[in-house]
Amino acid sequence: MRGLYCVLLLLCSNVFMTIAWYGNLKMQSYPWFSKLTLPMIILLSWLVAGVEYSFMIPANRIGYATNGGPFNLWQLKVIQEAVSLTVFTIFTLLVFRTESLHWNHLIGFVFLILAVYFLFKN
Repeated sequence: MRGLYCVLLLLCSNVFMTIAWYGNLKMQSYPWFSKLTLPMIILLSWLVAGVEYSFMIPANRIGYATNGGPFNLWQLKVIQEAVSLTVFTIFTLLVFRTESLHWNHLIGFVFLILAVYFLFKN
């Protein structure tokens, strides 16, 4: 159950981080947002990223084997990367409609899934 909580928290964390990192690129099409200075956009992104940390830190603490979780540090990192790429892909396809998913992206995802497999293999 701790593994599931960990992954769900990582999912929430990555939604906020993706918005913090890439949301500003979409928001610049809104007139009110385009008037913000770069320092203001950075501050806004940091506020969103702060919410991300409130999910990421508990996810790592719950999931880490030393704290009673099912994952070692390597596994936590590769899960984080797999979740991050999944969230990024969904975000990109839904929010940035001009971007498309290509065969080479899918092959990269297959290799990432293989990385997850090999890191969990004893």
